[in-house]
Amino acid sequence: MSIKKFKHIKNLAVFQNFDWDAIIRDDKGAIVEFSPINIFYGRNYSGKTTLSRIVRALELGEISDKYEDPEFTVCIKDLSDVTQTNLSAHTKKVRVFNEDFVKENLRFISNADENIVPFAILGGNAALEEEIENLSIELGLEHDETPTGFYLERKNAREIYRIAKTTHETVSRQLDSKLTQKATSRETGIKYKPERFGDQNYNKAKLEADIDLTLADGFEPITDEEQQALLRLLNEKPNPNIIAISRPNFSLSELSAEAELLVTKSLTASGKIEELVRNSMLNKWVKDGKTLHEHKPEDCAFCGNKITEERWSALESHFDEESEKLSSGIASLLAKVEAEVILFSDFLSFDNNAFFSRFHPDLNRLRVAREHILGQYKESLEQLRVQLVSRADDIINVGTFATPFNVSARLVKTFDFYETIRSQSNAYTGKLGSDQASAKTSLRLKEVHGFVTTIQYEEEVKNIVFLQKELNGKEEAGKMVANKIKDQISLIESRQRLMNDEEKGALKVNEYLNNYFGHDFLTLKAIEEADSITNGKKIRFEIVRNGNKAHHLSEGECSLIAFCYFMAKLEDVETKGQKPIIWIDDPISSLDGNHIFFIYSLINSEIVTSQEFEQLFISTHNLDFLKYLKRLPGALNKNQSRYFMTVREGDKSKIKLMPKYLKDYVTEFNYLFHQIYICANADTDDDDQHVVYYNFANNARKFLESFLFYKYPNAAEHDDKLYRFFGDNRQASSMTERINNEYSHLEGIFERSMIPVDVPEMKKVATFVLDRIKEKDLDQFESLLKSIGIELLEQTEENV
Repeated sequence: MSIKKFKHIKNLAVFQNFDWDAIIRDDKGAIVEFSPINIFYGRNYSGKTTLSRIVRALELGEISDKYEDPEFTVCIKDLSDVTQTNLSAHTKKVRVFNEDFVKENLRFISNADENIVPFAILGGNAALEEEIENLSIELGLEHDETPTGFYLERKNAREIYRIAKTTHETVSRQLDSKLTQKATSRETGIKYKPERFGDQNYNKAKLEADIDLTLADGFEPITDEEQQALLRLLNEKPNPNIIAISRPNFSLSELSAEAELLVTKSLTASGKIEELVRNSMLNKWVKDGKTLHEHKPEDCAFCGNKITEERWSALESHFDEESEKLSSGIASLLAKVEAEVILFSDFLSFDNNAFFSRFHPDLNRLRVAREHILGQYKESLEQLRVQLVSRADDIINVGTFATPFNVSARLVKTFDFYETIRSQSNAYTGKLGSDQASAKTSLRLKEVHGFVTTIQYEEEVKNIVFLQKELNGKEEAGKMVANKIKDQISLIESRQRLMNDEEKGALKVNEYLNNYFGHDFLTLKAIEEADSITNGKKIRFEIVRNGNKAHHLSEGECSLIAFCYFMAKLEDVETKGQKPIIWIDDPISSLDGNHIFFIYSLINSEIVTSQEFEQLFISTHNLDFLKYLKRLPGALNKNQSRYFMTVREGDKSKIKLMPKYLKDYVTEFNYLFHQIYICANADTDDDDQHVVYYNFANNARKFLESFLFYKYPNAAEHDDKLYRFFGDNRQASSMTERINNEYSHLEGIFERSMIPVDVPEMKKVATFVLDRIKEKDLDQFESLLKSIGIELLEQTEENV
């Protein structure tokens, strides 16, 4: 769990809008992150200290209020990002050495009357030391791969939790997938069957709501038969209104009453032929014969005999007006009966297709009833007809009338039932939409009920609930182990506090001063004095030289004491054994070469070699110190170390990967040559490269001083070296001399700082220098180019 990157920095000194992911990428385009060891190189005022202040904000939980609206994001492995708003959210031990640390802890540097803030390291107490050691062994070591003690127990608990969490997530994800498929799958999902299930915006949340409905007490899905009926309903389209039928007028009652009169009517007996009265068939035969022979020859067509006047008179008396009138009445009534039969033979005929399907069952029952009742009605009419025909055939004799069963009322009810259905069907057109919507809901819930049953949804949910309880139990077990570790650490710290010894802190500083730097005449002394606030004792540190409080320390001495104090403080009771993230910002200020090496040695032996850190950051402006840092164990292993630069362009800075030439070649000479090369080949219209020209004068002066010293070690003056170097090219030597004098020093010509840099002159001088080196020593020129990662062929092609 170490710092991965400064993801974003804005409004923080020279960092105005820095975006790590956009800049810090390797030659394959992959984002590069911090390693266990990280080296920064940058000129003064390029932003190194600003970066250290960001990390120190992680240590202190606050950042200076002198910054106006600062913003930054620090990415930490396995933890949430840390920003200016949650600086205390992380759990890392961080220790930073920079100028702010020095000002806060070694105030005597800026004010001789101030003291050094004391700190305590563990003192000598054999019993307590043994107890602390045993507690520490029980606590164990917090290694990522091979932890021990409680940390191993925590690792195992985390693994058990991880397995339980994975199992829970897998089962939950599988059920979630089934629900998603059922809700929104294009092949089988409810969403893509709106014509049947009615919701084009159906989703998993709606499916879960429907599942709750199907699992509620009292829910019963529709039957298969109901399902088919609803499917038919969904195919319905609005029907045109069905035209009303006139209410029928059934005449059976009137016909029956009239028939009864005719059938039972008696005729006058006088003048009747006795033989014909007794024989109705013969009576009918005679009557038909009389009708055939009237107004025709007098001879009988049957027997050929003459029909006498007396016979005609007898027949006229027998078939008198009364009987004729009765016969005529019967014939007329028979015609009415026949008309009634014809009139109602197609009574209440209808087409089911004119009605909505929901009414078809009632219509089918109505049709059956209508056929049955209408048959009865026809049978009653037939009874009337038979009785009337019987009396007509035996007109002389009075008949007996049997009143037929009258079903007219039932036929009227049948008609009324039909009218009710017709009215409901016509009215249903307006209700069809809502009923179809309700049908889709019922069909959808049946589908969901079937789905719930098929996948055994309730069992799966119970299993997930069980796994969640198991997961919660494993989480609680992990928390118990974490609390046990926390309690053990607190116990160890409480025992350590019993051994706090500020004097040992001072002795540790002196040990570093003496063993590494040979300053046995300059020491740090722990002084005990009364505390007026607590009425107890307090310790203060004081710098002593030859037994007396030291005054007027040199800058180098202040730097040495400050760094030794920081290194010793890494062993205080708050830090020892915690493997902190350490940031060391430019610790070699005002130190000579020997002291620079000793600073490196101290870092190497006390931090790197002893592995007393989780992550190490070191920044410097000094190329010699950079050279030493590359000797640190693991410094050349790309998996263990990273190299970066802070580069200032105008009033803004950025972080970038250290160029290969600077990482692989250690001298400032290579760096200065590269800056001259960049100036000679820079695009004068590119504002991003303009900073090259501002630094060119210093870079060129320092490069030429070094290069020409070894080229002409016998030259008396610097000017003589330039003239000898450029030969007959007086323009080159004069322009170079002017650039070096006027732009690298403002003393005496301060107005030069108030006017723009003469870019064309800079570029021309840089070209003069490169061309002259190439002309005088091509082999050296090629070697210099290769040292900065450029082949001569590339450089030649660019010039062409």
